[in-house]
Amino acid sequence: MTGRRLAGLLLAALAAGSTLVLAGSAGAALPRAGVWSPDPETVVATVSAGVTHTCAVRIDGSVSCWGDDRHGESTPPTGAFLSVSAGRFSTCGVRPAGILACWGRDDFGQSSPPAGTFATVSVGAEHACGVRTEGAAVCWGRNDVGQSAAPGGTFVSVSAGASYSCGVRSDGSVSCWGLDDVGQSSPPTEAFISVRAGAEHSCGIKSDGTVACWGLDDYGQSTPAAGEFVAVDVGGRHTCGIDAQGSLICWGNNAHGQSTPPVGTFLSVSAGYSHACGIRTDGVAVCWGNDRHGQAVAPAGTFVRRAISAGDLHTCATRIDGMVVCWGRDFESQASPPAGRFVVISAGSGHSCGVRANRTLACWGYDNDGQASPPAGRFISVSAAVSQSCGLRTDHTLTCWGNNLYGQSSPPAGTFVSVSAGGDHACAVRTDGTLACWGKDGVGQASPPAGTFTSLATGYSHTCGVRTDGVAVCWGHDNFGQASPPLGSFASVGSGSDHTCGIRPNASVVCWGLDNYGQTSLPSGTVVSVSLGRYHTCALRRDGRVVCWGDNFYGQSDPPRIDRARPVGASS
Repeated sequence: MTGRRLAGLLLAALAAGSTLVLAGSAGAALPRAGVWSPDPETVVATVSAGVTHTCAVRIDGSVSCWGDDRHGESTPPTGAFLSVSAGRFSTCGVRPAGILACWGRDDFGQSSPPAGTFATVSVGAEHACGVRTEGAAVCWGRNDVGQSAAPGGTFVSVSAGASYSCGVRSDGSVSCWGLDDVGQSSPPTEAFISVRAGAEHSCGIKSDGTVACWGLDDYGQSTPAAGEFVAVDVGGRHTCGIDAQGSLICWGNNAHGQSTPPVGTFLSVSAGYSHACGIRTDGVAVCWGNDRHGQAVAPAGTFVRRAISAGDLHTCATRIDGMVVCWGRDFESQASPPAGRFVVISAGSGHSCGVRANRTLACWGYDNDGQASPPAGRFISVSAAVSQSCGLRTDHTLTCWGNNLYGQSSPPAGTFVSVSAGGDHACAVRTDGTLACWGKDGVGQASPPAGTFTSLATGYSHTCGVRTDGVAVCWGHDNFGQASPPLGSFASVGSGSDHTCGIRPNASVVCWGLDNYGQTSLPSGTVVSVSLGRYHTCALRRDGRVVCWGDNFYGQSDPPRIDRARPVGASS
């Protein structure tokens, strides 16, 4: 019932070039191939290690860079970013509106990105690539060996290496282009969740969670460790990944200690040419390896954005360490989450669901229709509604479970980048940006308009989305004006029972619809994300604080001090 956007493309950014990891998500760069807007239900930790510099996105959306700055590659512009990717002597980032900004060396045009809106960006040695919001791969910069000649088709992520590029298509297959002298552009014919291109070797996470590598292997950099991984990234002659327990594992060249990672649990990792950096579960950035230019000395501060989801009469959020805290109505145990780290959470009506760090699902609460009994397998995202739930698998297909009276648990075939379950209907964004809806359609809530979209959110009997041009469009029940959005551009939108809110590109919030409990009377200030319940609304501010307003009968609008007081599983 809240805004469940492309948490699948926050799984493509991680395979893109920034290590945007959904708190333990799969891939070295992470969100999606068709979405760029911030997802309130997804934990995000973004760091990117380049050749001699490193950049990361702070909790307030600003970018910090350190290390070599001879070409301005470590001097980012002001303003908010969703993800960042550091290359050799240049850096690029995706802003909340999907617009690219690049800085640093530009002798081949690698810092002169094309116009349009993008889901992900990845910077290589002297070129860069990105995935547009409609799923097309585009590259710019040096093209002497075809590294910037991206093929056609729909992609969910792309990664720019030294003189070649690789991308994951919507069907899970990997395509590479450019230099192939040591096999770095000859991927295996298997299904992948993410892929990373390095100097002369590539690695990717397969659909079963194991890692496969190809290309140069003179230091063992293409001989991956066994086991399941939630993230992997490729450097010069080394590779690093995060296993299912959150621990770092690196292999390959260790001349500078780049393959000797620190102990602890991590949310994301990024391998540079001869150094690497990661974000721990406490939000602190840690680097190791070559530090000749200061690229391995991370600044202080927090680099994690927690997830938040407002349900019917309860709310759930993650702590910085990925543990879930819920408050509000708990009659059906919907506010009593299990232990463990989660990368995605979704609060429904009488139940809640989440994606664990190992990409499996867990649901808790009311289960009369089986809505809290999720299927096995690996998932990118999940959306809990009233009596059904839907999930996006790592192969980008949909699965729903629970009540199916109106067909709301019978999703269409095809590949998707996000899904949102509403009252008795559900909608999803396909990999080409078009929409699909199913289930109850009594007031047109499951009859989406044509066009391409970057985000989507279903309410009880209405649905809203943001087109690729930034315009908000709603359909379905409009008795309180919940389906009549204001004019202007939006970065994302969320739907409640009978009200809707959207985030403008400048991070301000606008709400419309029913306001009987003050759920559309938001406090002043800017936010990172917003999530809507039945009669209450919650948002995440740039400093990491959770704020809620509206109905508070069960305490659903009274968030605890999430990162201090409350143990996992405790209810308000």
